[in-house]
Amino acid sequence: MEQDTFGKNLFSLKTNLSFAELKDIPKPLLKWYDENRRRLPWREEPTPYRVWVSEIMLQQTRVEAVKPYFERFMKRLPDIRSLAEAPEEELLKLWEGLGYYNRVRNLQKAAVQVMEEYDGRMPCRYEDLKRLKGVGSYTAGAIASIAFGERAAAVDGNVLRVTSRICMDERVIDDTKVRTCVEEELVRVMPKDRPGDFNQAMMELGACVCLPNGSPHCGECPLSHICKAHALGCETEYPKRAPRRERTVEEKTVLIIRDENRAALCKRPGKGLLAGLYELPSLEGFRTEEEVIAYLRENGIQTLRIQALEEAKHIFTHKEWHMRGFMVRVDELTPRQPSGAAESWIFVEPQETRDRYPIPSAFSAYTKYLDIKMGNQKMTL
Repeated sequence: MEQDTFGKNLFSLKTNLSFAELKDIPKPLLKWYDENRRRLPWREEPTPYRVWVSEIMLQQTRVEAVKPYFERFMKRLPDIRSLAEAPEEELLKLWEGLGYYNRVRNLQKAAVQVMEEYDGRMPCRYEDLKRLKGVGSYTAGAIASIAFGERAAAVDGNVLRVTSRICMDERVIDDTKVRTCVEEELVRVMPKDRPGDFNQAMMELGACVCLPNGSPHCGECPLSHICKAHALGCETEYPKRAPRRERTVEEKTVLIIRDENRAALCKRPGKGLLAGLYELPSLEGFRTEEEVIAYLRENGIQTLRIQALEEAKHIFTHKEWHMRGFMVRVDELTPRQPSGAAESWIFVEPQETRDRYPIPSAFSAYTKYLDIKMGNQKMTL
């Protein structure tokens, strides 16, 4: 037991020594933030609900991409009750293009939780926020500090990159224990009167100045004078990361199948990648025109014309789709199809895909063809 306690104390001592520089962060950082912060819609009106939705949207997504989605989402679902009661397809349509759709599903589940357990009011304590579906330590820290003024750290990849370079931290930032340690150290130095601004300033610095991939703007950094990595010119060697898992590659043939008025869509399974979203029909592997025509014939669909489209690629976290497309003009899309893969298809007017049916951005190279009016398009169909 004594040896175990000694080990913990030694780890704590090493941690405190390696993070000694962090105590000098707040004053220059907040001065820089006050002068340079971006004006963002969720910052200008930081209600708990707006902060929460924005933080979920910003996961894995650039700020500029999020802005129009956030405004549209707030206009349609302005509060927790409206989010909790929204039909799933409308919710997914509002999220269409942001990707990682489980984020918005969990957002709604958490909204239901808040309605049932907190009488529709967002909990204000960090520990209570962490109990909500889809809310981890980072999001809980962001909401608690920005919306409620609690001293809680919000440590994302940007913040880990900043602290790793300042302290020349050799530990792998993918390790949960490292993240927890950074959170604890930042709370120690966080100003009591501006915890939300401190967290946002750290994130802002990582997003705009202390950039990844060999391009930090150290000349613009308010913390360059205390940054160990900058002093030694080795900024790009930090942070340390675990080796990335190689992505698997899947080849697909995507079909835009249309008669004079309608196009074919199918709904993905309720679990797994892009669960519950609509997609264009597709076949595994790269198929020839002859194979596509034979496949459609087997499902009772007569092809009138077929034309090859461009190839496309979409990268998920652990998977890549390599796609080839075909535009297929058919004689008629009937409400019922014979048995086979096509039995799960639905037939919709193309304009409905803009307002009603959420199609993932993985198909963006091909969904543009849904707007083509047969007989008037530049293509030769």
